[in-house]
Amino acid sequence: MTRYRPLSAVVLAAGEGTRMKSTRPKTLHVLCGRPMLLHVLDALAELPIDRAVVVVGHGAERVTKTLQEQGPADLAIDYVEQRAQLGTGDAASTALTAFPDDDEDGDIVVLPGDTPLLRPTTLAALVRHHRQTDAAASLLTARLPDPTGYGRVLRGKDDRVARIVEEVDASEEELALDEVCTSIYCFRRSLLAPALRRLSPENAQGEYYLTDVVGVLYDAGYNVTAVLADDPMETVGVNDRAQLAAAEDELRSRVNQRWLREGVTMIDPARIHVDVSVQLAPDVTLFPGTLLQGQTVVESGARLGPDTHLVDCLVGRDAIVEHTVGQDAEVGEGAIVGPYAWLAPGSHVPPGHRTGAFYAASSGSDE
Repeated sequence: MTRYRPLSAVVLAAGEGTRMKSTRPKTLHVLCGRPMLLHVLDALAELPIDRAVVVVGHGAERVTKTLQEQGPADLAIDYVEQRAQLGTGDAASTALTAFPDDDEDGDIVVLPGDTPLLRPTTLAALVRHHRQTDAAASLLTARLPDPTGYGRVLRGKDDRVARIVEEVDASEEELALDEVCTSIYCFRRSLLAPALRRLSPENAQGEYYLTDVVGVLYDAGYNVTAVLADDPMETVGVNDRAQLAAAEDELRSRVNQRWLREGVTMIDPARIHVDVSVQLAPDVTLFPGTLLQGQTVVESGARLGPDTHLVDCLVGRDAIVEHTVGQDAEVGEGAIVGPYAWLAPGSHVPPGHRTGAFYAASSGSDE
């Protein structure tokens, strides 16, 4: 009988994200209606995680409050603060202070809070490979046509992962490598803390690199393995507005593909935006320029668009809503709204009712 091995997680979310040029903490920038850090935690929540620790720093109170209000209900989350930005190795060491000293059995997933495209299946594959190979550490790697900005994976003669070299510390030969470290790992927990204590900030950035743990473990004779990501896009970190837009585009495409498979018709999906929190029934039809946000619910047979923007609205069966903007409003079954309508918060269009052009419903209106 296989002995149970607990699985924990550490999410590194302390960075300021200066390249975002924003007062908002980097990991709270929104993709498809949800902060990117929550997308990461949603992926973790689908694994058998016993405990997750989020390392906060810049905007700590704001990050913590967001997670407490919107985090996955079935994921136990603790918080630790990295008061000085001394690198990812220091952040991981800080995270381990939240774990009991007398319980070092099991494995621990460590990943950044700015990888919102990571799929649960990819994380599960990493953990499974880690355990099947009885590795001390396993890392998710990717091969990129342009690896600029990423640490390169160096392998030993036996093809095992020997170490990671950060780009600023890499030689010309090392920079030519295209296999990169994604900063997503699974460690044997009993070995992680001793390895972290052996890190040194003697590098170009004067920081404690979590990537250096790989070399420490390899040099000590432990098995370090890698899992190559099938889709490199999953592993991409978001560091500026351009990368945020690219991640938003990818996530929007995933959301739309999911609804298409669930029986929703989309006329030109590239021009339709649906938040991850929106609920659509089969046989809904969405026309170009439709933007659905928040807790919007659309029931079967409804047709929305073109050019319709609804936030936190309920649209009944077989209703038609076109060229309309609405917020916190309800459209009854079979109602026809628009074109060029405004549904104010609290407004209600009764079942079967038809509005005229340029209709503006006031709060509580049934007309």
